[in-house]
Amino acid sequence: MHSTPTVRALLVVSGLLAASIGAAILFAPVAFHATHGVELGRDADLLSEVRAPGAALVALGGLMLVGAFRRASTLASVAVAAAVYLAYGGARVLSMAVDGVPNAGLVGAAAIELALGGACAFVLLRVFVRSLERTPAADGIGEVA
Repeated sequence: MHSTPTVRALLVVSGLLAASIGAAILFAPVAFHATHGVELGRDADLLSEVRAPGAALVALGGLMLVGAFRRASTLASVAVAAAVYLAYGGARVLSMAVDGVPNAGLVGAAAIELALGGACAFVLLRVFVRSLERTPAADGIGEVA
């Protein structure tokens, strides 16, 4: 995949955001969640469950960043970013429908996640459409006259 400056910027923003939020959740889960009014307390079981996705976000953010700088990894990194951000944003929308609307910070997080995920999905769609345009049938090769 040809990596444009826009795609590179999208991956840098996506990767840095995922990795930094993941690091905050991994290393300071109580303080991080308190910024949105969520009190975790000191329950070791709960903290273990909260830290694990933080580590996953650090790793996935790293994969997004690799694609920003290594052309061979760009397409996979965009797919990872789309999956991560659409999953988080979609889960928040589901939660709003089932559990009610959370505080404004978490609603804002959902909006950002859906915007980043949507932008990455748009890039994937463009790549897919362009690949269809380059198929032998599209070039007239293989057609019977």
